[in-house]
Amino acid sequence: MKIVVDCRYLRVGRHDGISRYTAGIVTALARLHPIEVLVSDERQLEHLPAGLPWHHVSAPTSWREPFVARQVRRTGADVVFSPMQTMGTWGRDYRVVLTLHDLIYYRHPTPPRNLPAPVRLLWRAFHLAWWPQRLLLNRADEVVTVSETTRDLIARHRLTRRPVTVVPNAPDPAPDLPRGERTRSLVYMGSFMPYKNVELPARAMAQLPGWELHLMSPVTPEQRARLEALAGEGTLVFHDGASDEVYRDVLRGATALVSGSRDEGFGLPLVEAMALGTPLVVSDIPVFREVGGAAGTYVDPDDVDGFAGAVRALDDPATWAERSAAARLRAAGYDWDISAKTLLTLLVG
Repeated sequence: MKIVVDCRYLRVGRHDGISRYTAGIVTALARLHPIEVLVSDERQLEHLPAGLPWHHVSAPTSWREPFVARQVRRTGADVVFSPMQTMGTWGRDYRVVLTLHDLIYYRHPTPPRNLPAPVRLLWRAFHLAWWPQRLLLNRADEVVTVSETTRDLIARHRLTRRPVTVVPNAPDPAPDLPRGERTRSLVYMGSFMPYKNVELPARAMAQLPGWELHLMSPVTPEQRARLEALAGEGTLVFHDGASDEVYRDVLRGATALVSGSRDEGFGLPLVEAMALGTPLVVSDIPVFREVGGAAGTYVDPDDVDGFAGAVRALDDPATWAERSAAARLRAAGYDWDISAKTLLTLLVG
């Protein structure tokens, strides 16, 4: 059976969430079964195992996307897996498995800033109603998502008649290094889009003298000034796009990973932190409870006092050690090899 994976969502340079998911699942899947990949830019191959057979097709933002199956048919694929749900399927002669990561943009309609302006307009229009999503998903043979929470939402909104399989996200393999000395530092990894609610941990910093909040992602001057005004002088450390190595080093010495997000499809930073034994102080949303389990303290996303109190509770060495052990145990269940085996069973079935 010829399995072809759509890798056109790999970012050239640094990963975003979909890009990291693609690289992780493809790397593990290639260890289990021969696969071929689709790219729209040869530089995307830099994120993949060397030597994978590949095919060049048009970009997913191209006007040709609805008809991309005409190009994919030339690969002789028996089944195509895409890490997104928007891959064109008109005219295909192969099975197709599409992925829906979350339903965030129905409740928070601001599109990602990295998309071209025409695509952002289409993005907004697409999320004004449920029927476009249903049309896409029902044209697939199977649907994948990354969490039980999102699978439940897909069912609640009756988004597809197709079977839905959970293929979870996982952390990238990292050097097996001991934790550093624990400091009064907190880590936030993620964007600064409004639904991420970075204001919650920022406001909490005003009640946490002697603590630092490390914000790892690129930030605009306007966002930086706004968060500094909320947190108070000297409490925020902006890394403005930290490397994976710096991110891991800061996590290894941190008291907790924090997030005030109001909506997520999974929450990969939670697993990345837990794999290093770093507990969580995060907003009380269903997917965070699903992913974090006993490693987390869960706080209403509008409760600044509760958030600060949850951080202070981890100052107690016994409490922190208990949560750290729970974090490592929980993280062990998220592994690319496990996810790839689930996906392969689906693809060859």
